[in-house]
Amino acid sequence: MLAQSSNKAKIARRVVEVLQFFDEAHPHATVMDIVRRYDRPQSSTSELLSSLVELGILYKDGQNRSYRPTPRAAMLGGSTQAPIIRDGRLTVLLDRLQAQSGLTVALFGLVGVEAQVFNCRSAGNRRVGMFCESFTGGQTERLTDSAVGRLLLSTLSRPRREGIVRRLNAEAQGQHIPYADMLTLLDQYERKGMVVGEAGFGIEAEICAALLPAYAVDQPMAIGFVYRPSANIDVEALGDMLKDAINQAVEREDNHSVTPLVAAA
Repeated sequence: MLAQSSNKAKIARRVVEVLQFFDEAHPHATVMDIVRRYDRPQSSTSELLSSLVELGILYKDGQNRSYRPTPRAAMLGGSTQAPIIRDGRLTVLLDRLQAQSGLTVALFGLVGVEAQVFNCRSAGNRRVGMFCESFTGGQTERLTDSAVGRLLLSTLSRPRREGIVRRLNAEAQGQHIPYADMLTLLDQYERKGMVVGEAGFGIEAEICAALLPAYAVDQPMAIGFVYRPSANIDVEALGDMLKDAINQAVEREDNHSVTPLVAAA
C-alpha cells in the first residue's frame, strides 16, 4: 500500500515537471528534452507524454515528435483564482516588468514553510542575469533562507511566524539568523511590504521584491527582479517601477457592468 502511494506521488511530480518545462525559452519539448532535464527513464517519459496528449493537456506534432501545452493546460484551475490571476493581469504584469527592465522577473508564493518560485520570466542578457536552467518555476527554499522568503513570512500572524522561525532555526544546519534578530527583520519587512537582498534558491544573485496586496490575492505572493550583484542596478528605481506596476495592475478595473442577454431580452 505504501509503495503504491509512493508511486502515485512520483507520477504526480513528473506531470508537474513536464508542465514546468515549458516557458518562453522552451515552447516545445521532445521526450529526450524531458529525459535530460529531469534525469527520467525514456520509456516512462514517453508513456507519460502520450497520456497527457490523450487527456488534452499536450499537443503532439507528428512530424518532429515534439509536444506543447494546450489551452486546457493553461486554463486548469483558473476559474477558482483571484480576479488578477483569472483575467490575466498578473501574467501581463510579469511580461511588462521583464520587458521594461530587461531583468529576470519571478513570482513567488508561500507553500508550507517554504517559498516557491511560481513563475519566472528570464532575462535575455547574461550580463545582468540570465539564469534559465538554474532558476526555474517550482523551485523551493526554506522561508528563512532568502530575502523574498522572509518577506512572505512577514505576512503571517506573529504567533505563526514565531513558531515557523523556531522550527526552521532548530532544523538549520550551520549558520542562521538568531531568533530575536529574525523577528526584528520580519517586523521591518511587514512595515515596508518589499525587500532588497539575497535571491537565494542556489543562485548568486540579488532580488528586489514587493508583495502583492493582500486584498488582491487570497494567499501571500510577491514579485521580484532577480539580477547579478555585480550589475549596475538602480535598486531604488527598480523598487519604484515594481510598486507602480503592481498598483496599476491591481487597481485597473476590468469588470465593466454587463447586462446578461436573457435579462436584456
